[in-house]
Amino acid sequence: MKKTFLFLANGFEEIEAISVVDILRRGGVDIKTVSISTEKQVVGSHGIEITTDLTLDEITTEEAECLIFPGGMPGSKHLGDCVVLMELLQKQYDKGGYIAAICAAPALVLGQLKLKNKLRLTCYPNLETYFSANFEFSEDGVVVDGHVITAKGASYAIKLALCLLEQLKSAEESKKVAEGMLL
Repeated sequence: MKKTFLFLANGFEEIEAISVVDILRRGGVDIKTVSISTEKQVVGSHGIEITTDLTLDEITTEEAECLIFPGGMPGSKHLGDCVVLMELLQKQYDKGGYIAAICAAPALVLGQLKLKNKLRLTCYPNLETYFSANFEFSEDGVVVDGHVITAKGASYAIKLALCLLEQLKSAEESKKVAEGMLL
């Protein structure tokens, strides 16, 4: 069975990570949290410590359906600085697999992609300067361009998660989870 991986580095944005994991698990997606260091303990940008399911050296891209990158600083920078992770991201993009990023991560992580075609996305305001001409910036809160889904920031985390659930499972499952959460 294909897996979805959400990558964490110290300084991640807690709402953007945990709400996405929670909603996808409610919808039946096999999602695992992954620390990019050798330690499973990761501390968010607001001091919340979590223990991830896996470390980066425990996964392979062959089993990846979707790679997710929460924002937060300096978490997004740490994700973008991880050479092994950027190689996994490029492989996922090249094979047409799902990729999602929110807040600073579209700029600092996805901004490093070597693109086949122009890619439309969004990110936290004023970070669009990180994108080359191959990227088309949008002011929308959540943007879907093929298999790449991006969102502006923490207030869009639930919308991003429901959008991902719709892509990975179905519109019906996304609606069911949203209704169960009284959205």
